[in-house]
Amino acid sequence: MADVPMYLQEQTEENILNRMLAKVPSDIDKSEGSFIWDAQAPVAFMLSEAALWAQELLRRGFASTAASDSPDIRSAELDLRTAEHGVTRRDAVASSGSVVFMGKPGTNVPKGTYVATPADETTGESSVEYVTTASVTLGPDGTGTAPIRAVTPGKSGNVPAGVIQLMMTSVSGVTSVTNPEPTRSGTDIETDQSLLERFYAKVRSQGTSGNKAQYMQWASEIPGVGGVEVAPLWAGPGTVGLYLLDTDKRAASQEIVDAVQQHIDPTQDGQGEGTAPAGPIVTVMPAEEVEIHISVKVQRTQEQPSTIEEIRALIEEGVRDYLQQIAFNRKDPLVRYTRIAAVLLDIPIIVDYSELTINGHAEQQNIEIGSGQVAVLGTVSVSE
Repeated sequence: MADVPMYLQEQTEENILNRMLAKVPSDIDKSEGSFIWDAQAPVAFMLSEAALWAQELLRRGFASTAASDSPDIRSAELDLRTAEHGVTRRDAVASSGSVVFMGKPGTNVPKGTYVATPADETTGESSVEYVTTASVTLGPDGTGTAPIRAVTPGKSGNVPAGVIQLMMTSVSGVTSVTNPEPTRSGTDIETDQSLLERFYAKVRSQGTSGNKAQYMQWASEIPGVGGVEVAPLWAGPGTVGLYLLDTDKRAASQEIVDAVQQHIDPTQDGQGEGTAPAGPIVTVMPAEEVEIHISVKVQRTQEQPSTIEEIRALIEEGVRDYLQQIAFNRKDPLVRYTRIAAVLLDIPIIVDYSELTINGHAEQQNIEIGSGQVAVLGTVSVSE
């Protein structure tokens, strides 16, 4: 804890024993090894232990100190504290996406077919399995696209395009499988810091009577939701629109959108069958992604050898972090040219840059992000 109460400070075994011995009359032997010293030393030890327990009890009794900074630790005490206000930890969410099967035209690939990524023996990374959530019949060109969901929930199911290559379920007539797009929206069990943030939002910004704050709280209760924007009077009087992001600050998957819709207004007829009050019709939608394409010429430092691919990866990481920071920020809904330029100059191996263009604009032009939209990284072209 930041400030330990005075009565728990300096409660060491030595200090406690000295205070106890000070209360013994001076004409009685209290030197180490004496009867008095030997009788009081164990008591002092136990009292010092009790002081440590009291400090730990205080730490666990408050949400701010019970929460762990480690993403791998989940505090049971924080769960109990937040549950008092109706805020519970969100479960892990399975990643979702689609795969393309190739083979003999007319072949039916049933729902429940398992596919997977290959294991990497070099890095020790295990295979990630997925299951199709709908059946598909290969067309005349011998291909068919089916939606998939990761078997094990969590971020481990978010994989790049082209890495799902294995048929775990044998289907006669299918020769290969791949994922043309990355799988997305997989999230781990909510961290302590994320739970603490939602807890603070609940107790410090009270949602009531279906105001914007309450709609945001309702949507945030669903696992996988990483951002909410409320659009009052979205389609006229008596309507509310909700735009959702996943935890990677990308457009939420359809599964997340459907879960939020079911939670808040499942019937969409104003009857108040969900958490929303009777009257308004609530429509839940994924945010519209606005791709940010970057092209730049860089000058590399000679002191630290590097490749263009390494520089591109560093630029992508920095810009992606920046875009995640400004997602659904209606106070400053701009992707700023100067901020992206700052990302370039913050990379140690880049000495200077020139001909920076953002979405084809060579001048220092900001990109405005409208309501219900989120900026996401598109292509990054780097040259010398």
